[in-house]
Amino acid sequence: MSKTTELAKHLESLHINDMYKNDFYWTWDKTDEELEAIFTVADALRDLRERNQSTKIFDSGLGISIFRDNSTRTRFSFASACNLLGLEVQDLDEKKSQIAHGETVRETANMVSFMADVIGIRDDMFIGEGHKYQKTFMDAVKEGYRDGILEQQPTLVNLQCDVDHPTQCMADMLHVIHQFGGVENLKGKKVAMTWAYSPSYGKPLSVPQGVIGLFTRFGMDVTLAHPEGYDVMPEVEEIARKNAQSTGGCFKKVATMEEAFQDADIVYPKSWAPFAAMESRTKLYQAGDQKGIDTLEQQLLAQNAQFKNWTCSEEMMKRTKDGKALYLHCLPADISGLSCPQGEVDNSVFDRYLVPLYKQASYKPYVIAAMIMMSKVKDPVSALMALDRSDNKRKAF
Repeated sequence: MSKTTELAKHLESLHINDMYKNDFYWTWDKTDEELEAIFTVADALRDLRERNQSTKIFDSGLGISIFRDNSTRTRFSFASACNLLGLEVQDLDEKKSQIAHGETVRETANMVSFMADVIGIRDDMFIGEGHKYQKTFMDAVKEGYRDGILEQQPTLVNLQCDVDHPTQCMADMLHVIHQFGGVENLKGKKVAMTWAYSPSYGKPLSVPQGVIGLFTRFGMDVTLAHPEGYDVMPEVEEIARKNAQSTGGCFKKVATMEEAFQDADIVYPKSWAPFAAMESRTKLYQAGDQKGIDTLEQQLLAQNAQFKNWTCSEEMMKRTKDGKALYLHCLPADISGLSCPQGEVDNSVFDRYLVPLYKQASYKPYVIAAMIMMSKVKDPVSALMALDRSDNKRKAF
C-alpha cells in the first residue's frame, strides 16, 4: 500500500464535509479534524510528487494572487501550489490595474474571477484592514456567483492578513510534526514564541498571533515573550488561552527572552511591531499623513533599539533543552553580522539551522495546495486514490 493510499484512508475517517466550497481565513475557524485533513492531504500530495505522479485535478482555471505587501516564499508557494494542481496563476498588480482610477473592490473581484477557482490574498500591514479587505473581496465574489455573473465561486486562501498567517503557521506545524515524529509526540513540548530585535520597524503581528493561535491546539506549552509595549491582539491571546485549556497544554506570557528560552524544545524569535503602534500607523495612512508616518517610524526604530539584547544568540540557545531546540523562522530573518550589524539571530545560529529552515519553508506549497484541494474537491479521498492509481506521470521519464 502506498503512503498516499494510507493517508487517503486516514482522511476518510475525518469529519471534513464543511471544508468543501469554504474559504480559509484563520486556523481557529477550522476544527481539529479539518486542520488534520490539511496536513494529511499536504503529505499525500508531497508523496505523489516525489513519486513523479501527476497531481493535476484541474485541466484549466486560474489561481488569482493579490499581494498588497511584498513576498517571496508565500508568492512562489501559492504559484507552486496552483501549478501542482493544474491551475494557471495570474497576479493582480494593483499598480497596473484600474484600481488607481477608482475601480471598486466589488468590480475588481468580479472582473478577475470569471475563470478563477481560488483567490489568494496577502494584506497584512494595517490593523483592522487586512482581514476586512479579504472579506469584502470574497463577499463580492459570492454575490457575483449568486447573481449569475460568475459560473463558479472561487474560494479564498488567506496568504497573510493583519490577524493570522495560516499558510505559514500550518507549514511551521507540519514541519514540527515531522521533526518530532508525529502529533502524538507534541504534547508538553515547550514552544518559545518571542519578540526579537530588528533594525527595521512595522513588521506584521500575524506570525506570532498565528503561532500562539495554532500551536496551543496541540497540548504544547506555549510561551509568548516580548518587551513591555509589544503586545499582540488581546483577542488572539484569549484564543490561545482557551485552546490550551481544552487541550491540556499551557499558554503564558513572560517578560524576558531568557525565561522563554529556558528548557524550550522549539524557539521562534521574530520581530513584530507593537499592536498600538500598528493601529496608529493605520490611522495615519488613512489620513494621508506622511509626516506623521515618518515621525512614528523614527519613534519605533528608537524604541526597538532599546531592546537589542533580545536576540537569538549562541548563549541564548544554550538555555534551551540540551542546547538543541528546534529553531523556527518564517524568513527572511534579520541576521546579525550578515544581513545587518545586529538583528534577530546570530549568523552562527542561523547557519547551523539553515537546512531545517529551508525544509520548514518547503511545506508551504503543499499546505496551500491542500487548502485549495479541500475547498474545491467534494470527494478528496477518491481524488487522491485516483491520482495514486493513475498512469499519468508528472514528467515523461
